Amino acid sequence: MTLPTQASLSSGPQEATPDANTRDARAPRFSGLRRCSLLGDTRRPQRRGAGNPELRSEPLSHNAARPPTAPIGRGSLPAPHFRPREGSCGLQSRPGGLLTRFGPAAGAAMNFSEVFKLSSLLCKFSPDGKYLASCVQYRLVVRDVSTLQVLQLYTCLDQVQHMEWSADSLFILCAMYKRGLVQVWSLEQPEWHCKIDEGSAGLVASCWSPDGRHILNTTEFHLRITVWSLCTKSVSYIKYPKACQQGITFTRDGRYMALAERRDCKDYVSIFVCSDWQLLRHFDTDTQDLAGMEWAPNGCVLAVWDTCLEYKMLLYSLDGRLLSVYSAYEWSLGIKSMAWSPSSQFLAVGSYDGKVRLLNHVTWKMTTEFGHPAAISNPKTVVYKEVEKSPPLGLGHLSFPPPRAGARPLAATTAESKYEVASVPVSLQTMKPAADRANPRMGIGMLAFSPDSYFLATRNDNVPNAVWVWDIQKLRLFVVLEQLTPVRSFQWDPQQPRLAICTGGSKVYLWSPAGCVSVQVPGEGDFPVLSLCWHSSGDSLALLSKDHFCLCFLETEGIRAALGQRDGHT
Repeated sequence: MTLPTQASLSSGPQEATPDANTRDARAPRFSGLRRCSLLGDTRRPQRRGAGNPELRSEPLSHNAARPPTAPIGRGSLPAPHFRPREGSCGLQSRPGGLLTRFGPAAGAAMNFSEVFKLSSLLCKFSPDGKYLASCVQYRLVVRDVSTLQVLQLYTCLDQVQHMEWSADSLFILCAMYKRGLVQVWSLEQPEWHCKIDEGSAGLVASCWSPDGRHILNTTEFHLRITVWSLCTKSVSYIKYPKACQQGITFTRDGRYMALAERRDCKDYVSIFVCSDWQLLRHFDTDTQDLAGMEWAPNGCVLAVWDTCLEYKMLLYSLDGRLLSVYSAYEWSLGIKSMAWSPSSQFLAVGSYDGKVRLLNHVTWKMTTEFGHPAAISNPKTVVYKEVEKSPPLGLGHLSFPPPRAGARPLAATTAESKYEVASVPVSLQTMKPAADRANPRMGIGMLAFSPDSYFLATRNDNVPNAVWVWDIQKLRLFVVLEQLTPVRSFQWDPQQPRLAICTGGSKVYLWSPAGCVSVQVPGEGDFPVLSLCWHSSGDSLALLSKDHFCLCFLETEGIRAALGQRDGHT
């Protein structure tokens, strides 16, 4: 696609085609943006006065300064084939399974990159897997995944609060909600630059359309959604968007968008065709306060769930027909989380009663329900318990003075962690929720299917230290992993049934049907892993801390052979 040129941007905008739910916006202003180099200006520009929404874009001159080759982080720039850091880890196999040890003594199957600076946990792989984008305050850094060389360094007008790749990995969106601004950067043509200003309407959310050529901005108080086109320079408004947990969802093929609306004290759903933004269907929903919705992976069924005050799951077809309504109980807190299986055959619904109910795609009735008791007594269930031990210092019996206030304990830097298979019955550590506070920590807060739909991972907020892995083929509990600290996040490898877990400490944990492993993140100082994300190939993992991030590389020959086997699980 040919990007808009300076001449085309100076012309007037083309009006968007109105439909039953959109109206033409007042013509936005297209004007030139002051020329600046990719190095940017360290001085923060002053906030402009509120005005009409506008989109500005102008290509920079071809002799503009190129980005520096030094990364924004600790240490020097890695060479094209950078020297990885070696992590220490130990693998505990399930009984009768494969037992392997990874680490320096076994060839170092896991390597770590240098540590780079980061802000607001904004670090994402591109959809094609070639690039890694991260934000450091108001700067956007794009690196090559294979070498971690800095390819582009962009300077935004303010600190970035949201960053998102386009589906084709050609553009990056940076949203600055406090100033109502969105800036778009191009990787193919770095001199091309786009700026969207929502003016006095403000900005609370921004996202790409599936085609990567339209941007959807949600104004303050959810008064409207503005659809900006980067190609035709047209703009349209969609009125009455509902402020809820997940009010916009796209089908996986990018053809349709479902939007939750609220008008006249009633919930509605509008389905749009993303190619021309024409309204396809508009229907009301039998919900008191619609909380969210999500398309099935095959794009044939839309799941809509009600507020947590009422347990109600509604399933609609693409043409707006109500296929089924499911309600497990009444007069208690209801749905807290949900997830579709990648095959679209199952819908897992997690609720505040600590159970996951599995609905099938044939009758949309409950196939089974998974409880999360605090005591595990089934001998067929394997329970892994994390055990942390301090290695001997080899300094004899030395007495050390008590640590100063605020100093990190010595054990935090020298402790080793491993998994041990616990003998059933096992009692898990539970937490009593505060009944007098809103959003109590109870019920199924996280759940996710493996990419092959064989396993389902869940976390019960009443048992925050445990991750439950269910066998979907046999509809039973397969494995429980009990950590020393509460689980913050987990995510499946996109290529195989391998689960990565982080707890906010300096370790990352991996599980597969062959066993589980605890990996200490090497480096100077503490590196609390708060979040993580997989590369699309499953060969690397981004570990995110509050102010830094690093990459964990898994050697496919060693790790996949030991952790990627599913044939032997029983």
